[in-house]
Amino acid sequence: MHLIDLAIIVAYLAGTVLFGAWFSRSQKDVKDYFVGGRTVPWWAIMGSIVATETSTVTFISVPGVAFTGNWTFLQLVMGYMVGRIVVSIVFVPAYFRGELLTVYQILGVRFGAGVKRLAAGLFLVTRSLADGVRLFATGLVLAALLLAMPGMAQTARAWVPGLEPAVTIMVASVLVMGLTTIVYTYLGGMSAVIWTDVIQLVIYLVGAGFAAAILVDRIPGGWPEIVRAGGSAGKFTVFDFTVSLTKNYTFWSGVIGGAFLTTATHGTDQLMVQRYLCASSPRQARVALLTSGAVVFVQFALFLLIGSMLYVYYTGQAPAEMAAFTVGGRIQSDRIFPHFIVTHLPPGVVGLVIAAVFAAAMSTLASSLNSSSATAMADFYMPMRQASDAHYLRVSRWLTAFWGVVQISVALVAIQFSTRAVDEVLGIASFTNGIILGVFLLGTFAPRVRQRSAFAGIVAGTAVMLAVKVFALTSWQWYVLVGSLVTYAAGVTASRLSGEEPAANP
Repeated sequence: MHLIDLAIIVAYLAGTVLFGAWFSRSQKDVKDYFVGGRTVPWWAIMGSIVATETSTVTFISVPGVAFTGNWTFLQLVMGYMVGRIVVSIVFVPAYFRGELLTVYQILGVRFGAGVKRLAAGLFLVTRSLADGVRLFATGLVLAALLLAMPGMAQTARAWVPGLEPAVTIMVASVLVMGLTTIVYTYLGGMSAVIWTDVIQLVIYLVGAGFAAAILVDRIPGGWPEIVRAGGSAGKFTVFDFTVSLTKNYTFWSGVIGGAFLTTATHGTDQLMVQRYLCASSPRQARVALLTSGAVVFVQFALFLLIGSMLYVYYTGQAPAEMAAFTVGGRIQSDRIFPHFIVTHLPPGVVGLVIAAVFAAAMSTLASSLNSSSATAMADFYMPMRQASDAHYLRVSRWLTAFWGVVQISVALVAIQFSTRAVDEVLGIASFTNGIILGVFLLGTFAPRVRQRSAFAGIVAGTAVMLAVKVFALTSWQWYVLVGSLVTYAAGVTASRLSGEEPAANP
């Protein structure tokens, strides 16, 4: 690695730690630590939302989607925008009725502590598994990036003789990212997470922009040739109106399934809701959420454009290079963009893009640690023990470190398993999101449903989603829709059969 690239990466990692230390000075209680004293401006919250839902896997994989396919992925992003509108209308006002630290406290008021703890527990388990594996996936990406550099494999063998270089680099990457993120999140709390997210968003968008500009320069004929060659290969196709429950990225699964997915992830998941709680008012939260949809759409369009340009470049100007990311006659789409980064970007830009990979991973991980700590504290610890603000703040920080160690452990264990096993773990979050959304819908639209019927809905939703997952009955884009509707219908049915009266505070 060129010295300037290494200097950029080290400066970025050191800067995030110092950033966290800066914000630690103003923290007096858990309100400061978890919701930034509710004084964060809407545009910073917007940037944090975008950065959090953009993982390293997204940064690397979406260009590969366009390279091997087309732009039908954008149909899912259209669904994301519809879901944001639903959340801003249905759920956001409820977040500001009282001094909430977590979204699951709403369920406690509506259904009682049992449902609240169950929903919070599901969040903690699935978040730890899913984000731990995402951390591992980032290690895979960094290993692919670094091993493509001349001499890096020999260097890795010298670090740990007898171990595969890829494994050495993955373990080192997981530990560096995980420990750095733990430190700045432990110190700075949610304020550090949000403002670091804003910086990380700028870093990876600038990195992607540099890559796109260099691609345009490397392709003879420039933009007109990209439009011609990409268009003739169908790389800019956006809409697919095929009616199928098992096919990914159709108009119906994208817009409808994506709307339900975003309603769940952005309306009932502590990871995202905690950002709205940092706003000073419902209006500020709505503006942040809705504008994030527009930015996400533009961002994914940029990533897909990079993938289309990579297709034009490699099939037209450098077909021989495709052997570097072709295994057994099949193109490994996740290797395409990393290969271009390390072989075609100049020194300095390589370091910036690798820092962008770190940034995308660390923004999601930091958000996960802080939201997990908030959930454990507000939904489990604080109801059981009365203590001072200083005590709660101290325990909150230790909980942040605890969940960081858990997710690093998951990432290290994931190295021992196959990619198929990794995909199964990542799928857990998809089908539990629908169940939790179903419970929130019961609380919002079914005033007769009480705690026992809500539990019945959760059990039914879990059973059906396990069947859907095991027997691969639908595309993953339908998981949230199926899970939420089954949970809601089962809860309403159980309530009617038991003759429950309307809740006092629906």
